Amino acid sequence: MSVDPDQHILDSVARTAATVPAYRAFLAAHGIDPEKITDAAAFRQLPLTTKTNYHHRYPLPERCRGGDLTNCDLIAVSSGSTGTPTFWPRTAADEAASTRRFAQVLVDGFGAATTRTLAVVCFPLGTWVGGLYTLSCLRALAAQLPLTIVAPGNNKAEILRVIPELGSHVDQVVLLGYPPFLKDVIDTGLRAGVEWSGYSVKLVLAGEVISEQWRDLMALRTGLDPVRDVASLYGTADGGVLGNETPLSVRIRRFLGEHRAGEELFGSRRLPTLLQYDPADRYFESIDGTLAFTADSGVPLIRYHIADDGGVVAHADMLAFCAAHGLDLGAETGPELPFVYVFGRSLHAVSIFGANVIAETVTVGLEQPGVSEWVTGKFVLEVWETADQDRTLRVTVELVPDEPNTPERTRRVAESIRDELLRRNSEYAHYVPPERQLPHVELRPTGDPDYFPIGVKHRYTR
Repeated sequence: MSVDPDQHILDSVARTAATVPAYRAFLAAHGIDPEKITDAAAFRQLPLTTKTNYHHRYPLPERCRGGDLTNCDLIAVSSGSTGTPTFWPRTAADEAASTRRFAQVLVDGFGAATTRTLAVVCFPLGTWVGGLYTLSCLRALAAQLPLTIVAPGNNKAEILRVIPELGSHVDQVVLLGYPPFLKDVIDTGLRAGVEWSGYSVKLVLAGEVISEQWRDLMALRTGLDPVRDVASLYGTADGGVLGNETPLSVRIRRFLGEHRAGEELFGSRRLPTLLQYDPADRYFESIDGTLAFTADSGVPLIRYHIADDGGVVAHADMLAFCAAHGLDLGAETGPELPFVYVFGRSLHAVSIFGANVIAETVTVGLEQPGVSEWVTGKFVLEVWETADQDRTLRVTVELVPDEPNTPERTRRVAESIRDELLRRNSEYAHYVPPERQLPHVELRPTGDPDYFPIGVKHRYTR
């Protein structure tokens, strides 16, 4: 890295305070003189910005540079984890940092600088950030690489139509999309006679934490290398692509997932997504086990508390930790960039097919007439994987005391939840295939010790 990250963030604060009316007002409201933010210690004393205290408080134009929304070229929409649509303007220049992350995956990971590549954008197209954002970054790379792009979006039939037609004219096919959707594409293709191993398939993922078993299953079904040919991105509508998996981070993650060293490093038996990031583009901080970042964009973000559970590890510290626990990386030290690990917002939402499902929407489904009379309102949201690695939304619901559990009631709860998700959550309606939209519901008695123990603070997600 040629840029000093600390100086870069100080310059970002000064520029944002000078050119963004909302941030200038935000600092004034907290009694802060931006000219006194002259070192990293002062930067870390700046108040965190959030959707509540910043984006919902100041009008959209005032959060843009010069207070002018029309300086931005494109606007993406995301419901995020709150269920309320949020608008994220950006310019073409703002996409440069995200384009560098795609380049790291495609060029450094997949050899796309010298390999004829077909990139198939399988993220949903429209106002949501995934599809058009990915397409825009890939177009920028296509001017420099032997890269051809096709964008069928999340139209499975169209994806399976274009790959046999176009895949034979290139050396490798890269599918970019949400993990469960890409798995569905691959499985459907296999049933239709698609020989994936003949296309040198690579996968670029976003939106959800995958298991290493999922990665191995995709390797088995397509012939890909699970370490070098699958890369997850950490992307948000708020800041674009924040980080990406590298062969190095995948090797480390696979090792940590098989040893108790992972629990020691991450503080949990859960295995988060482990990525690398460039602090000159996206500067991460760990705040009480959650993440905040600073990034330039159409709406500049300073110490933005995205609230994903996770943390950061310096590159040298990660290599030393791995060596101390018996992982021999040999000469593969990867890019000398720090690591960020991400569990996601486990306390607020679960993610299925890239769509955030929040507890409040499920609550509305349980409050409908014909359902609310015999449920307590307590429930637990989970995403379960079948033995075949298919993901499904599971909702375990607590019954009122002495109310019976019947198949008819289970069906009514599932349909009521689905109907509210389709009505209130545009991501769920457009990302989740129709045949997967009905959640799996299980009704359990009051005080069930596994899901609704009495006297314990209830958590709505697992």
